[in-house]
Amino acid sequence: MTESRLTFHVVGSGPVGQTIALALEAVQHIPIDSLDADLIVLAIPSEELTKTVEGYAKAGIWSAGQLVAHTSPDFGYSVLEPAAKAGAIPLAIHPAMRFTGTSIDLPRLRDARIAVSAPKIALPIAQALAIEIGGEPVIIPEEARAAYAESFQVASDFSALVVSQAIGLLEEAGIENARDIIGPVVKSSVDRALSNGHIGLDPEHILDDTE
Repeated sequence: MTESRLTFHVVGSGPVGQTIALALEAVQHIPIDSLDADLIVLAIPSEELTKTVEGYAKAGIWSAGQLVAHTSPDFGYSVLEPAAKAGAIPLAIHPAMRFTGTSIDLPRLRDARIAVSAPKIALPIAQALAIEIGGEPVIIPEEARAAYAESFQVASDFSALVVSQAIGLLEEAGIENARDIIGPVVKSSVDRALSNGHIGLDPEHILDDTE
């Protein structure tokens, strides 16, 4: 993939699609306003993915040899089966990050791990595409995709909720600069958790911070 440039079209105008389009353009792939592109990226909400893929199949959009990638954490490449039946190459490529819709997304994408799933013969293509948009590919087997999606959801949603609650407690108490206080605590706690890896929780030790 790195030796030739592809035409590409991104379906989805949200932060994910915009950032991936910028990343592809940065390595000289060519954006076109047509579904007749070498690479179609479906950067749309998970709940819209199945009906979109099936709808395009009924409309005869997919073509043999075309690369079709989606960015949902919830599905592997099997959701693209209607495209694969038409001869397209199905790829699941999910950057493991939260997009903000701001200029910081592209640099963050270049530091992100990207979950890739594809048929064995097409896996090198998925990995190469992940590398080209700047991330590091991590292979997620099709049967592990649900666990991956749940882990991503828990890590992103729960951490954001806890941080927001902590900031709110300080602000309600009239303490200024709550974010500046909580920021280092969160970062050091996350670094510690990542260093330690998974540790089963013992109810008797949840509040014990002596280690």
